[in-house]
Amino acid sequence: MSVTEPRTDQPRTDQPSTDQPSTDQPSIARMYDYYLGGRDNYAVDRAAAGKAIAAFPALMVIARTNRVWMHRATRFLAERGVRQFLDIGTGIPTSPNLHEIAQSVAPDSRVVYVDRDPIVLAQSQRLLNGSPEGRTAFVQADVSDPASVLAAPQLADTLDLGRPVGLSLNALLHFFPDGRHPDPYGVVKQLLGALAPGSYLALSHVTTDFDPEGISSALQVYRSSGIPVQARGRAELQRFFAGLDVVPPGVEVPHRWDADGMAEESRITADVTDAEVSLYVGVARKP
Repeated sequence: MSVTEPRTDQPRTDQPSTDQPSTDQPSIARMYDYYLGGRDNYAVDRAAAGKAIAAFPALMVIARTNRVWMHRATRFLAERGVRQFLDIGTGIPTSPNLHEIAQSVAPDSRVVYVDRDPIVLAQSQRLLNGSPEGRTAFVQADVSDPASVLAAPQLADTLDLGRPVGLSLNALLHFFPDGRHPDPYGVVKQLLGALAPGSYLALSHVTTDFDPEGISSALQVYRSSGIPVQARGRAELQRFFAGLDVVPPGVEVPHRWDADGMAEESRITADVTDAEVSLYVGVARKP
């Protein structure tokens, strides 16, 4: 089940000072950092993550597979001429970050990262070490209010929305359940509506299609920690791509998404099953 090597830093044992983020409740970003082997997490995050892993032991496989997917999707878009990226739900930086992948293909690539978590802001300098030819910026904003993301001065200073943008929404939309504000489909529609023709949407999303009991148990840990979450099936994921030109093979598990020619290699090196991964991914172009 080896997908990618986790970081080996030790978890935080220090107590946060008064100007650090609250640790009364677990954080999505810090739990994800824990799954990746990072150290930017606290006891409350490790406790919640431990319960989620107990419910579904392959959660770390999901996180690391998703990380590999982000690298593949970014490289795929950069190789097809995309030079601007908007990554929403960035999470705590883990190198190589999206801009490092994009700028390894095209050094002049520009990237704007968006996250609402204060600890991501505190670590954002690690997201701003791009190539001299390119540019990176960080926006602290909540995608629940897409207009605030799109109106951020850092975004306007970095990206030209009159030119194609790669919109990255990885492991984000399952934190927006149906029937609550905001409507996740409306959020995606509003974001895409501000982007030029030729822009792309790349996303990943947790699903219960392969292990309903295991994933449902893990998601219940999130809900009991005060984090809304909802898995979705293939048909529900396809709705996010309505009106777009979906890149074959469409909505698929990441180890069989082969538009970049890397599916077979990823399957061999990852050695994962559909149930362990429990993710759907997809890429589509705005006509």
